[in-house]
Amino acid sequence: MDAAVSWFDPWSPAFVADPYPAYARLREAGRAHWFKGSRQWLVPHYDDVSALLRDRRLARTYTHRFTHEEFGRTPPPPEHEPFHVLNGYGLLELEPPDHSRIRRLISKAFTPRTVQALTPTVERLAAELADGLVADGGGNLLARVAEPLPVAVIAEMLGVPPGDRALLRPWSADIVGMFELNPTEEAARKAVRASVEFTAYLRELIAQRRRSPGDDLVSALIDAHDAEDRLSEQEMISTCVLLLNAGHEATVNTTANGWLTLFRHPVALAALRAAPDAILPRAVEELMRYDTPLQMFERWVMDDIELGGEVIPRGSEVALLFGSANRDPARFADPDRLDLTREDNPHITFGGGIHYCLGAPLARIELVASFGALLKRAPRLRLVAEPEWKPGYVIRGLQELLVEV
Repeated sequence: MDAAVSWFDPWSPAFVADPYPAYARLREAGRAHWFKGSRQWLVPHYDDVSALLRDRRLARTYTHRFTHEEFGRTPPPPEHEPFHVLNGYGLLELEPPDHSRIRRLISKAFTPRTVQALTPTVERLAAELADGLVADGGGNLLARVAEPLPVAVIAEMLGVPPGDRALLRPWSADIVGMFELNPTEEAARKAVRASVEFTAYLRELIAQRRRSPGDDLVSALIDAHDAEDRLSEQEMISTCVLLLNAGHEATVNTTANGWLTLFRHPVALAALRAAPDAILPRAVEELMRYDTPLQMFERWVMDDIELGGEVIPRGSEVALLFGSANRDPARFADPDRLDLTREDNPHITFGGGIHYCLGAPLARIELVASFGALLKRAPRLRLVAEPEWKPGYVIRGLQELLVEV
């Protein structure tokens, strides 16, 4: 193990609170680092991360080419099967040709026009949530604004009845617990239980929409077809779960982490408050770059690759460090400085290549609406207690964010 890797400690609360100094050491020390703790190769540089996201010698899964045994990996326990079935049929875990087919069919339902048409609804919901926080004089911004908005938007898109929406966030939180490094057996049990319950719920919702189609995404997914090729029921279920999980976990954390960043940079916050309409879209991009909600994206090595003099053999797993790439001085001028007016900002927060986030346009609409509503309705919003970070590193977010107006 090289010395720089000793600074990488994803199970340490201090590291999770501020991983960026460790990333700088990794970048200085080389392009690829073996991390024994998770049996992965850490890749910290922007250019390498960007290139490997598009390199077809790497993949999100290996089972389309190899058995677990051929790839030198242990099959998951049979009791975890409900999670792996649900996850395995989602776009994020698939490779061509299945990925190409499913993404094409989903794109017929999840069109730019569909997303853009949601803007008034998103803005209305953001305003209502901000008004509620202001009426109470403040509270937990994470629970009161950051979490409810994307859940409500995705639920509205899917056609989930208002009375059922409280189920979605706990299911999502339990499922994404399996994306952390070396998840515990307790985390696995929660993910399996949530997978079973969420699958059963969506199977019934799909059955209802087959009987009585509506103006919602589930109905559109049922209807999506191409030369008689349609989504299977499992593909629809996995797609809906992915839209919820990927479509709100990152947005929740970008909102709360972003406000914490602004509170810690009062000059930048004052400038944003003075001219929100002019600055806000670029400010949202900068907040996503500066403190990345998804710190790591993992891929399997299908065929040997060479990186910085290191041969990374087939069967290895690489950890693409998004948080480090977004602070790479080789790509971003003065990367550790928060610059809400940054013009050249090709951050990698939404990924790249065929797995680029399908929901990125919707996330941007939600973030602009959420920050905009609070800037307008709570111009003196302030932090009242230093927050604690959740223990998870991969999907990195706060426990709570207590504010006053």
